[in-house]
Amino acid sequence: MAGRKTHWCRWLIVVVVAIAILYGSAFAQAPRPIEITIGWTPPDITGVFVTATRYFERAAAEANRHGFVMEILTRSPPTHLAFADQLAIIEDFIARRVDLIAISPIEIEVIRPGLARAAAAGIPVIMVNLLEEIEGAEVVSYIGFDNSDAASVVAYAMLDYFGGPGVLGTGEKVEVTPEQFIDLAFWEELYGRLTAEERAAITARGAFIEGVAGGFFSVARLEGFNRVIANFPGIEVLGVCAADWSRAKSVACTEDFLRANPTNLDFIWASSNEMGIGAMLALEAAGRLETVADGMTLGDTQVAVFNHGITPESGSYIAEGRIIAEVTHGFADWGWFTPELTVRHLCGEEVPFIYDIRPRIAYQPNVHLFAPEPVLPTIDWPGLHALCVAAGR
Repeated sequence: MAGRKTHWCRWLIVVVVAIAILYGSAFAQAPRPIEITIGWTPPDITGVFVTATRYFERAAAEANRHGFVMEILTRSPPTHLAFADQLAIIEDFIARRVDLIAISPIEIEVIRPGLARAAAAGIPVIMVNLLEEIEGAEVVSYIGFDNSDAASVVAYAMLDYFGGPGVLGTGEKVEVTPEQFIDLAFWEELYGRLTAEERAAITARGAFIEGVAGGFFSVARLEGFNRVIANFPGIEVLGVCAADWSRAKSVACTEDFLRANPTNLDFIWASSNEMGIGAMLALEAAGRLETVADGMTLGDTQVAVFNHGITPESGSYIAEGRIIAEVTHGFADWGWFTPELTVRHLCGEEVPFIYDIRPRIAYQPNVHLFAPEPVLPTIDWPGLHALCVAAGR
């Protein structure tokens, strides 16, 4: 009996040791957790920034599957006009001692004090939705797009639709691959070949819906659109209405344009996603929305919409032909790549000072590249974890 007990005890010891070795090996192989907290403040809570935030969180979830403990603290002002609220959010992130603050600013001047306080506290900042350098500010990286260039891209798409060369409308068709970037370089090369007579032959009458009148982003986008159409004397602008980046206010602007122009209003260009959707909805309600299926007709009652941004919602409208074309601002790209830039910076690697997502046109044949699920590259999170371990993070 005693021999059997001794034998059983030996086997128990063997099993316990084996389990200990097995679990010890597993623990030894488990990556050391690296904690990173990013404070993210977009300027409002519209669909544009919901999309960006969703991809911040997706990137963090990917990182957390590979040894990181990354948290995205997201706080935004209730509206795009709540200037003091965004500054207060930045100050709260500083008080919490987050590892990095990512900011998509309501307006540049509004956040300057917050940038100075973050620098004084030693907290790095990444500017999102902005490439234009803020003079005197300490910023690790700017990720986004050139606002003026993005508007120029839409202006060229509008010219294409109304008879110019390109991929829209009835003008000369240019062969493109589905994955090709139809960006500013594409348009400038194409339209740089036109003669004065060919430029004058492109005609249309339209109206603009801008954001906050006089604000940095609105002014930059108006400048970019006007920079292009100034070379096309057949394009007539009938009016500009400020809708403060609001869908509801854009509906009101559009209704005003329709009352003033019962016919002979060919297009509305809205310089943000929310405002473009508002214009589309107002035109539909009035029975005056021109769709891809309708085709382009000058001078009638129908009005085509050209937009900025790309969200899953507006992407569905492009796919249905209810919005003719829209320039991507890279909302998903901002959220996807900013956590990567954060990790690289915090773990001692140099990051691009300017990260340009290159605004490009989305239209029916290629909108699947942008919405509802944009095509984005894989991020090497295991490699980034190894980088951080080597850096002693």
